[in-house]
Amino acid sequence: MADLPTHIIAVDTLQRFVAEIFGKAGTSGEEAARIAHHLIGANLTGHDSHGVIRVPRYVQNLQDGDVVANQQVEIVTEGPTHAVIDGHMGFGQTVGPQAVDFGIAKAKQAGMCIIALRNSGHIGRIGDWGERAAEQGLVSLHFVNVYQGQLVAPFGGVDRRFSTNPVCIAIPMEDGAPPLLLDFATSVVAEGKVLVASNGGKALPADALIGPDGTISDDPATLYGPLTPGGPRSAGNGPGSIRAFGDHKGSGIAFMCEILAGVLTGGGTSGPVDPDRTRRRIANGMFSIYLDPHRFGSSNFVAEAREYANYVKASRLAHGVDEVLVPGEPESRARAERLANGVPLQVDTWNSIVATARGLGVSAPN
Repeated sequence: MADLPTHIIAVDTLQRFVAEIFGKAGTSGEEAARIAHHLIGANLTGHDSHGVIRVPRYVQNLQDGDVVANQQVEIVTEGPTHAVIDGHMGFGQTVGPQAVDFGIAKAKQAGMCIIALRNSGHIGRIGDWGERAAEQGLVSLHFVNVYQGQLVAPFGGVDRRFSTNPVCIAIPMEDGAPPLLLDFATSVVAEGKVLVASNGGKALPADALIGPDGTISDDPATLYGPLTPGGPRSAGNGPGSIRAFGDHKGSGIAFMCEILAGVLTGGGTSGPVDPDRTRRRIANGMFSIYLDPHRFGSSNFVAEAREYANYVKASRLAHGVDEVLVPGEPESRARAERLANGVPLQVDTWNSIVATARGLGVSAPN
């Protein structure tokens, strides 16, 4: 499929529209604005898979009781350098910042902290949480899973055993500069990118999906089943799976995300799936490590990290390549461009958001 952006929407306009949708759906005004901010933030960084395309799903999750508005996290257990935190199925854009800020405070006091967050609603773009820690001068690492959220086949298999299980590592840079930020799914593509492709957006890589007979595919119907333009997308309707990236390497990292974010947090792993479960409820676990770089070996951590990044970028270029990029640069550049020019949305994505808004009595912007 070709890219088909038919709406370019100013960030402020989109922020007001999405916030009004969530306010009408039952969240507080503060939470509605926060959800909108983080979803649009994903679009701004070029991660449309975690952006406003999720508005209809989030609203449906709230209406179904699969996520709870206006939640506060519970500290289950804690020590000077760790805590286990339960999100009680609050929106990830609400319980995520609470958990991250708790970890930041502990790491600043003790030099390091591990936070095990469980039972969070869809926690969104993980880079948000790495950036939040980096703004406070901290290095952070994040490992994520989805309880009973099977989408991805392990290397050598065709059956769903993992979710897309993202990993994020963020390194603070000098004041005002974006961090070095590595944020990736352990699958060939995130499920949201299959969703974007199914709505007429960027086509999937040819090897992104695998059918039950082992056939490699780039057709979103492999994951969702028969597609209706503007219709709902449910991964439970399709016969196939997303593939792990990098063969055994991505599959192995996804496996370890299940152990860290699922087993160690106490939130549970992707499977086996309860056969009595009638719908797919997203419950994220996130295992996060926060480090104060001033407590470790480097006397000038940020300067040395920047020097190394510049050294990597100075590599001679391969044929057909214009520039060597370091982690975080694509997101930073996309954010600057879209803040200036607006957020592009595909036809079906926009129409589904508008339909959700109308169902709540919210008028779309002109």
